[in-house]
Amino acid sequence: MRHRILPALALACVLVSCSRIHQKNFERIKNDMAESEVLAILGEPSDSESFMLGSLSAATSTWSDENGTITVQFVNGKVKLKLFSKEPPQEKNRER
Repeated sequence: MRHRILPALALACVLVSCSRIHQKNFERIKNDMAESEVLAILGEPSDSESFMLGSLSAATSTWSDENGTITVQFVNGKVKLKLFSKEPPQEKNRER
């Protein structure tokens, strides 16, 4: 039994350390940073919404896992607001 627990524990440690959702990566994101630079740090977002109005484009992207949630708002492809929460992601209630 012990031989099964140790590999599972080692795998869990590797998976947790591979998360990109943590305070250090959040601090690397700076105002006016390009969206492509944020994607290089955090990878593809878990969720993203965007809209355009004339020459203005806006997007909100969210990265979530068991470590927390990072939300970044972009205007014309540049960071304007960022938030970090250590709370686990909440399930979205979708009404039909």
